[in-house]
Amino acid sequence: MIIEKGVQGRKFRTVEQKADLAVIGGGISGICAAVSAARSGLRVVLVHDRPVLGGNASSEVRLWILGATSHMGNNNRWAREGGIMEEILVENIFRNPEGNPVIFDTILLEKICLEPNITLLLNTAVFEVDKRDDVTIGSVSAFCSQNQTMYLIPAPLFVDASGDGVLGFLAGAAFRMGAEPASEFNEKFAPSKEYGELLGHSIYFYSKDAGRPVRYKAPSFALKDISTIPRYKTFNARDFGCKLWWIEYGGRLDTVLETETIKWELWKVIYGVWDHIKNSGEFPEAENLTLEWVGMIPGKRESRRFEGDYILVQQDVVEQRQHDDAVAYGGWSIDLHPADGVFSEKPGCNQWHSKGMYQIPYRCMYSKNISNLFFAGRIISASHVAFGSSRVMATGGLVGQAVGTAAGLCLANNTHPRGLLEKGLIGDLQQLLLKRGVFIPGLAIKNSTDLCATADLKASSALHFKGFEESDDFISLTSSVAQMLPLVPGSVPSIKLCCRASEETTLHIELRTSVHRTNHTPENILEKLSVELKPGSNELKLNFDCLMTDEAYAYLTFMANPAVSLACSQQRVSGVLSLFNHINPAVSNYGKQAPTEDIGVDAFEFWCPKRRPQGKNLAVQLVLDQKVFAVKNILNGIDRPTHHPNAWVADLHDPSPVVDMHWSEKKEIRTIEIMLDTDFDHPMESVLMGHPEHIMPFCVRDFYVQDEQGEVIWRVNDNHHSLQRITLDKPCNTGRLSFHFSHPGPNIPASVFAIRCYQH
Repeated sequence: MIIEKGVQGRKFRTVEQKADLAVIGGGISGICAAVSAARSGLRVVLVHDRPVLGGNASSEVRLWILGATSHMGNNNRWAREGGIMEEILVENIFRNPEGNPVIFDTILLEKICLEPNITLLLNTAVFEVDKRDDVTIGSVSAFCSQNQTMYLIPAPLFVDASGDGVLGFLAGAAFRMGAEPASEFNEKFAPSKEYGELLGHSIYFYSKDAGRPVRYKAPSFALKDISTIPRYKTFNARDFGCKLWWIEYGGRLDTVLETETIKWELWKVIYGVWDHIKNSGEFPEAENLTLEWVGMIPGKRESRRFEGDYILVQQDVVEQRQHDDAVAYGGWSIDLHPADGVFSEKPGCNQWHSKGMYQIPYRCMYSKNISNLFFAGRIISASHVAFGSSRVMATGGLVGQAVGTAAGLCLANNTHPRGLLEKGLIGDLQQLLLKRGVFIPGLAIKNSTDLCATADLKASSALHFKGFEESDDFISLTSSVAQMLPLVPGSVPSIKLCCRASEETTLHIELRTSVHRTNHTPENILEKLSVELKPGSNELKLNFDCLMTDEAYAYLTFMANPAVSLACSQQRVSGVLSLFNHINPAVSNYGKQAPTEDIGVDAFEFWCPKRRPQGKNLAVQLVLDQKVFAVKNILNGIDRPTHHPNAWVADLHDPSPVVDMHWSEKKEIRTIEIMLDTDFDHPMESVLMGHPEHIMPFCVRDFYVQDEQGEVIWRVNDNHHSLQRITLDKPCNTGRLSFHFSHPGPNIPASVFAIRCYQH
């Protein structure tokens, strides 16, 4: 029992939490920053002002995580973000393919709890910064309302991942808010003031079927006249959650200082919309629906953007400019919204895609005037136009891992964020990220300490790619279809395929490649064929008189003809896809991007896969097999398909696929890494969407490793992750290791992107 006499006044208790790195903001970027720093050996304090982690991805907001994959609606193949971002999404698919946002909360919380080097402070808001000098943060002060505790957090390095940039703002870091004029960076897509300079906030709602009629009486503050929303006729009883992302408001206001005003306006809209659905009489199917959940806080899109030593601009995105200090990438469209949001007569968004992914330089990720401050998430150094692409959460997660890893490198080398550039350590940072599962376009692992590089490497088999066996399935050419084919340099082999025609018709076929072989926009036509078909079954043999000058993908393209159906296959192989020139309005994909000439983006066609179980490969047969899946691929330093599959793939008829490594003398091996295929083309939206699988079909589930004595030193069963790493309790001293893999399925051969072994 506590009894205290009345006193003049009291203060909340103060607890000091010393750290090597303080991360402010527990959204996706802050989580990735904290985890990557902790795994680098740093003591991390993660401060988040909400009761659950995730920010816009949490159950408080319920926005799905997306990035370069863009709902599989653009030409960015195998573009899903790797590293910690991939760990989170793969684990969520495994446990939560239905996309339950509450379950996703627990996955994020667990990700932090599993790291002993992280101290997590939830419900804790930073409100003050103490600086050691004009350019250096010494500590931050924060307050937790739930335990009435003040926290003093001193650290040599800080990450602002707070979304609104609360730490950078208090520290005096240079920032921007609003849209730059087109003249500043020569950005042709810069918006006019009439369109608006800021993206607004959104609030979502969920409904559910109660199994009986449910009445609804709207609160007095609900919007009375739903017709003030120009798109009100598109509301229906089926859409909910972030599918209604365009319920947006606040772009004409200060999206930091007037957030509460914006929230109330969005609540008015939400409850008015539900009143319309329930009580207008236009939706009898809504009789049994009840309003299950409405967001209590808005999901924020844009506020402050902080200045680094480089500002990402439109041309970086569209032209895919190369940067020596690239440590992350983006691939979402340049996605700007009208400032009037839900009340605008204009479309809810204005999306323009690039032909492929673009690099994000390290110089965008730290403050140009505060020496020990990193940025992560949507507040990195970017123009308003480039921000339209870089702002999405999966991209922010990549940036978070980059700065968390950079912090570890800074402390190890007694330097500050800019010091990594000044000391020539960017290459070290890039290699650390690549080895931890992060993909950086254009870069490969250069691993002088990998013992596998000196081994005699053999495999029990390798798939000699000759296409796919035919099944009973046929696909109608209601839209144009392309089969990606990984080909080696030289003459294009003859190709056989069965098709059906409902009438006499001409089938037009094109063999295409991408102008830039690391992109997957099939715009370069090598050759055209026209084939006359008779009604019924037709056996095609296609002969091309052209050459492949590089190891690259060719796109065997069949132009739309509803009278024709093509044979499909049940077989699937890592790094090989069928593509469709179809429409995906969710990402402004209408089959072809056709901009006006004055906005500085490219015109091109969209060729995208379909989600499984659709999107089967065409049953094409190559007369000459393509040796593109050799075991040497596991040493090429690229851990996903790019210009080629980059994988060793076993022959499906090999009952026990094995990779053997021999050394001329015994090696002391402590750490082993294996990179497997979790289908980097699948976007893995975190909530709402729902997914047909909980393990990606290409992923090897079971494998084991033996030493030269035949002793199993590592066994994994029921795997669902891409990067598997083990550090043995004691080193294995051996002249041979054999890696035994099981095929993932009867129609899917085992595939491996990389095997690496280290002494430490």
